[in-house]
Amino acid sequence: MVLVAKLLETRQPYRGQNPSLTPQQKGNHIIIAAVTGLLFGLHPLHVESVAWVSERKDLLCAMFFLLSTLTYTKYVSSGGGLRNKHYILVLFLFSLALLSKPMAVSLPAVLLILDWYPFNRISSMKSFLFAFLEKLPLMALSLISSVLTVFAQKAGGALQTFEAIPLSSRMLIAAKSLLSYLWKIVLPINLIPYYPYPSRGYAFSAEYLLSVIVVFGITAACIFMVKKQRLWSAVWSYYVITLLPVLGIVQVGGQAMADRYTYLPSLGPFILAGSLAAYIWRRFIILQKWTAQTKFFCVTVALFILLLLSALTVKQIWVWKDGATLWTYVIKKEPVQVPLAYNNLGNYYYSQHNPDKAVEQYQTVIKMQPDNVEAHTQLGITYQTLNKPDKAVEQYLIAIKLQPENAQAYNNLGIIYQSNNKPDKAVEYYLTAIKSKPEYADPHFNLGVVYYQMGQIENARREFITGLKINPYNKKAQQLLNDISRIR
Repeated sequence: MVLVAKLLETRQPYRGQNPSLTPQQKGNHIIIAAVTGLLFGLHPLHVESVAWVSERKDLLCAMFFLLSTLTYTKYVSSGGGLRNKHYILVLFLFSLALLSKPMAVSLPAVLLILDWYPFNRISSMKSFLFAFLEKLPLMALSLISSVLTVFAQKAGGALQTFEAIPLSSRMLIAAKSLLSYLWKIVLPINLIPYYPYPSRGYAFSAEYLLSVIVVFGITAACIFMVKKQRLWSAVWSYYVITLLPVLGIVQVGGQAMADRYTYLPSLGPFILAGSLAAYIWRRFIILQKWTAQTKFFCVTVALFILLLLSALTVKQIWVWKDGATLWTYVIKKEPVQVPLAYNNLGNYYYSQHNPDKAVEQYQTVIKMQPDNVEAHTQLGITYQTLNKPDKAVEQYLIAIKLQPENAQAYNNLGIIYQSNNKPDKAVEYYLTAIKSKPEYADPHFNLGVVYYQMGQIENARREFITGLKINPYNKKAQQLLNDISRIR
């Protein structure tokens, strides 16, 4: 970060050695680096990436991403070349970044931006072509990661089709998200762990059309200013390109935005803020107005901003205290548009052995989304826990009607009929569960128990063996299998 700050100051081609800096320039790049680092470390937008344990991949990805960028500066300073040890290290670190989180796919484009400014390695079409070809191994890794990610999300059912969300709608939402993230960087209030996808009717609203106009306006302004000031164009390009994988052009899941997506992209605006602070400091020096009163005022403003960010960050950390706090907060902010929040709050209450409260949450989800298969299934499980088999059966049958391949519902129906001394009915549902999802171990174990109770020892043995191949840690099944072996 300090090296980039130096280069921003000199605006000279990077020829393999650190440029000579005056004391004033050294002060400038220290200010840029310090402000950028403080904003990056204290900003509330970054709470989600740090407080949510599942997002430790965000921190790993950012670490390897930035290490790759730092190593690339050494590669440039050493003269380049694909056999250069620094280039090989860039490839290795980039691979680790991609393995941490696929969002790192933007690194090759980011390095091209650095080649253009501040490294000034790109000054003509010929130099651009050389820099582009130099990044082909990195681009190949990005392409492989992107393809694997798309296939994985598609297999998990998270990928939204273009029939469900047209490309034109995605572009509008992407433009709106670009500006919303910028606004949240400047004024980080009303941050939500889950931003719902907008309901229908937004496509031609003034808010979204204005967002497109503003994005094009910022881009045009950067292009217009490029001959006088490359910094703005470089920062805007970095911001857009690093956000591009998560802007919803390839839509995954039901959220429109996420605070965690700004973890790396926010570095661009933070560098601009640092540059602005350095510019103000420089102007005061030039105008010889760096008096005691001026120093006091600047220090007061800086401390106020840092304390305000710290307070907002601490407040946001408490949102992630536990599942109840998190999803209650989301429901408070979005009481109508996020059925997922009620469903997850129900899951939390169920895990905390509070089934009555869980029932309330699942019923709320079903009122909002009558065709929510997961809510019907979870409500059935909760009724089963409350020893209300009739209500549980009702919910399982609804879930099966909505999703005929719902193996969990079939398995749980089998458990209910087995406990009610209806083994034939139980066998029927267990077999259907196995047919729906052969790799699901529980119905194999349960079917084995029913067969064992019915005296069909060989059938029971077969199901136990099959189930243990899928899940070898079921002690009860292993014990029954041992009992069968002794009988034989």
